[in-house]
Amino acid sequence: MATNIDFKGLWKQQTTHQPSMEELLGRLKKFRNENLYRLLGTNIMLIITSLLIGLIWYYYQPQLLSTKIGIVLVVLSMIIFLTAYNQMFMIFYKLDYTQTNTEYLHSLYLLKSKQKLMQTTMLNLYFIMLSTGIGLYMYEYASKMEIIYGIAAYGLTFLWIAINWFYLRPITIKKQQAKLNGLINKFEEMNGQLKE
Repeated sequence: MATNIDFKGLWKQQTTHQPSMEELLGRLKKFRNENLYRLLGTNIMLIITSLLIGLIWYYYQPQLLSTKIGIVLVVLSMIIFLTAYNQMFMIFYKLDYTQTNTEYLHSLYLLKSKQKLMQTTMLNLYFIMLSTGIGLYMYEYASKMEIIYGIAAYGLTFLWIAINWFYLRPITIKKQQAKLNGLINKFEEMNGQLKE
């Protein structure tokens, strides 16, 4: 017994919950505020860390050139990272409630391209400079330890860097991309409905 079921017709009849513009703007506001707070927190944390590193240099007066180069590399990596990261501030700040859907989409696309630059080029540069700087900085102090303790100090330090690089970084990137892509998709859907 064959039955002819019109699957297309049934599919078109089902109702799906489309987010209202207010709901979408609420999600956008939450996304904007979370990212502005994260940006502010990152700035505060890296500036305080740089100041503490400067105080360590001043207070302990390292003797070896490698230690001084290591300190400079670590601080420079933070400055370069913050300079690039802070360029995203104006994009987040300009996401206000007076824009059109097209302007929101344009801002979100711009943010996505900046985010990709941060998550690839800038984060790679940051980790390479930071790891090299820490390795050079530790040499002076590790060389005064017994060999087993020096190896342990380097091993634990680079294990923590590896955990950050291979585990925490990809998870964070995936979450950030998912949130941004979700917003972009919703605004694209809304734009499509407005054009119909």
